Amino acid sequence: MSTKEMKQQRQADYDIDSIYLDRWSPRSFSEKEVPEEILMSVFEAARWAPSAMNMQPWRFIIARNQEDREKFHSFIMEGNLKWCKKAPVLAVIISNKEDGSHAFDTGTAWGYMSLEAWKKGLITHPMGGFHKDKAREVLNIPEEYDIQALIAIGYQGEKEDLPEDLQKREQRSERRPVKESVFEGKFE
Repeated sequence: MSTKEMKQQRQADYDIDSIYLDRWSPRSFSEKEVPEEILMSVFEAARWAPSAMNMQPWRFIIARNQEDREKFHSFIMEGNLKWCKKAPVLAVIISNKEDGSHAFDTGTAWGYMSLEAWKKGLITHPMGGFHKDKAREVLNIPEEYDIQALIAIGYQGEKEDLPEDLQKREQRSERRPVKESVFEGKFE
């Protein structure tokens, strides 16, 4: 899809940078490996996300070789596994519960990394459809960390390579109007 077609499809209610309209979470991944410098730049962006009292509660556990990806595959639910197996990088994002705003701050780090990935020509797709208890066991995640999400990272593949049921969903989604999310003075 061309940039012109994207802009015609997604429209902001107010003037914002086009990266927010352009970025989305495809499921069609190419198996092309992500070079170290590009991959680490994505995590570098997450590093600079704001956090309460500079606690930086987020941590990433990544899989980028076949052996590690197969470990991750062991806890991914079938609905996600059928498309994310091609992703060259998988990352579990966790947050230290000792920081009172750990989930909020870790979500901000995810946002930073997703935008940097897009700028670098990568796609990201976060998932909640995985077995967190099994991930904790397989990845040796300490109890003081909450498991927030699993993220597929890589280059976009062809829509036609997805199972047919997912091809229909492989498109940018709209968002509700901003006025439906912002309330003045009290919740409406």
